[in-house]
Amino acid sequence: QLVESGGGLVQPGGSLRLSCVASEFTPDLYAIGWFRQAPGKKRERVLYISLADGSTVYADAVVDRFASSTNNAKSTVYLQMDDLKTGDTAVYYCAADRLPIIGTDDFFWDYWGQGTQVTVYS
Repeated sequence: QLVESGGGLVQPGGSLRLSCVASEFTPDLYAIGWFRQAPGKKRERVLYISLADGSTVYADAVVDRFASSTNNAKSTVYLQMDDLKTGDTAVYYCAADRLPIIGTDDFFWDYWGQGTQVTVYS
């Protein structure tokens, strides 16, 4: 129900744009989240988007480097990632829910994409 794309290989300082399509139930969604999981680490939230008012919350590790945008006509949310670092290497997931999510834990999100690999190599 959520489909991500746009991952790939990039050198430090490079950019990628991830897409998350949520077309089947977009009118009912309240929030979108972008998460990432590096090998051996817990999945962490990098961005929370409230579809109700457009507000966003970025993780400290990505603020000023990552930015979100939406294309309502295509039911797509984008994650623009600039100035990528080796520490950004992870599988990136988008998640969605019909309710607001309190906190950064991934447990409460109902809908998940399959993930897309981002690798930053030097």
